[in-house]
Amino acid sequence: MSSTSCTRRGFLAGSAALMAAPTLLRAKGLNEKLDVVVIGCGGRGGGNLGEVVAAGENIVAVCDINQKTLDAAAGRFPGAKAYADFRKLYEEFKSFDAVVVSTAEHTHSLATLPALKMGKHVYCEKPLAHNIWETRTIREAARRAKVATQMGTQIHAGGNYRRVVELVQSGAVGKVTECHCWVGRAWGLQSADDAKRFGDIVTVTERPKEAEPVPEWLHWDLFLGPAPERPYNSVYYPGPKWYRWWDFGSGTMSDLGSHWNDLPFWALKLDAPKTVEAAGPPADLELAPATMSATYEYGQRGDLPPVKLTWYQGNMKPQIWTDKGIPQWDSGCLFIGDKGMLLADYGKHVLLPEAQFKDFKRPDPTIPDSIGHHREWLRACRTGEPTTCNFEYAGGLTEANHLGNVAYRCGKKIVWDPAKLRVTNAPEAAKFVKRTYRKGWELA
Repeated sequence: MSSTSCTRRGFLAGSAALMAAPTLLRAKGLNEKLDVVVIGCGGRGGGNLGEVVAAGENIVAVCDINQKTLDAAAGRFPGAKAYADFRKLYEEFKSFDAVVVSTAEHTHSLATLPALKMGKHVYCEKPLAHNIWETRTIREAARRAKVATQMGTQIHAGGNYRRVVELVQSGAVGKVTECHCWVGRAWGLQSADDAKRFGDIVTVTERPKEAEPVPEWLHWDLFLGPAPERPYNSVYYPGPKWYRWWDFGSGTMSDLGSHWNDLPFWALKLDAPKTVEAAGPPADLELAPATMSATYEYGQRGDLPPVKLTWYQGNMKPQIWTDKGIPQWDSGCLFIGDKGMLLADYGKHVLLPEAQFKDFKRPDPTIPDSIGHHREWLRACRTGEPTTCNFEYAGGLTEANHLGNVAYRCGKKIVWDPAKLRVTNAPEAAKFVKRTYRKGWELA
């Protein structure tokens, strides 16, 4: 399905069907170990590597742009091939079943797409890709490949999220027409108020022109990948410094939004928003903001009413939180229905007002407990069963999160056409939907 030839209705209907469709291809028999390639072995990648090893799979190749991290991984798995450049890995090494991608955000799609084209199963850290066009490219490639995919929104596997989804979808708080998500962490270009709360002041507003010596263990050109060339500076690397820079990451929104907006996206069966409007300090050309908000308007979905979802980061919070009308949780997701409210975070939730729900009888569980976010994917590689954060579902979530940043950078309320990947009222948004690639790093 071409992203430029389908109608909005056809696109959304196709997406819904594909989200529910089982994976069709299997890697091996149920009792055979998978041969897994791990691209990005440090930080979050180290955690993902550990989960695959704990499940008993074979690590057959490792890749990292940090030579120290690469050497450590190669030493741990002496039989594995070792590469600094994932492009070379894909050119030379074909004998594997699945790939785990945990690179910096701006190279997620470039490390993922070749594997999908080869018919390999893929687990990719969040966000799925660096911008909306890349995300749609990965979604469509995954549809064609019919392999097991999973985005690294690990909290999706937790029991608390499942109970919240059941409560919302069973009508515990009635018809939900308003939802708010806020987070107590933030990184990016900070105001004085941000600095008081978060510390780690970032005052740079343009790329540093001075070059610092490149650490001997860092393959700087490989880290840059598709991003515009620049001299090495410690303001970019190591992570999470790169999260703040538009060329490498998308700030707090695409990172934590992958976890927090996942809950309403799942519970309210969201798809593509009709409009998005952001607020915050003036947008910077180079750095994502620490403080901002984004309000999404979603249309009717089947028998579900239109809903407005607002995201807050940094020093912004919902008015009901500021007025102390709800518990003062540092991070949370609040569903507001015509019969009450439901407040949740990663590990707990409460129906509000509590007195109103003191005799409430919870619905029986309908969503099975997860065997684990990584193990769910590994099982899917063997059985062809669907995963809960497959690239179709996760792609829709990622596109929506990126739209919050697009609206913020445009400085106006935007109207979105998901079939054409176009902001219909702001042609200047095109450069935020799809970027320009450095030679040798094109996504194709």
